[in-house]
Amino acid sequence: MRIQVVNRSPHALPQYATPQSAGMDLRAWLAEPIVLHPLERALIPTGLYLALPAGYEAQVRPRSGLALKHGVTVLNTPGTIDADYRGEVGVILVNLSNEPFTVNDGERIAQLVIARCDQAEWDSVETLPESERGAGGFGHTGKE
Repeated sequence: MRIQVVNRSPHALPQYATPQSAGMDLRAWLAEPIVLHPLERALIPTGLYLALPAGYEAQVRPRSGLALKHGVTVLNTPGTIDADYRGEVGVILVNLSNEPFTVNDGERIAQLVIARCDQAEWDSVETLPESERGAGGFGHTGKE
């Protein structure tokens, strides 16, 4: 699939690290470093603007290394970029650790996953068909 992209940053376009990678790393585009103090959040620019094909979305997801090593993650996970959005891709990072974390220009801050998505149409009904699970949820199957 080909996706039109404008890259206003000096950084390379996102790319897959391995042939079977699901996500591409997004990099921060900053004039100066941003310090995220514990429990602080910030919108980090990337300099990227996308034109996704109809029927697709881009999902912004955390990088596992940042989460494990520094307690930094993407706040609205996954963040959805709609096919008709033309603004800059931004990443909402939050520092869940007890230590300040500095985001530097060019740092890999999130992953971008391109996914197919369908739009639903609702059929309003009075009752739903029975299923084996029924209305059970939130751990109803117990522990094994």
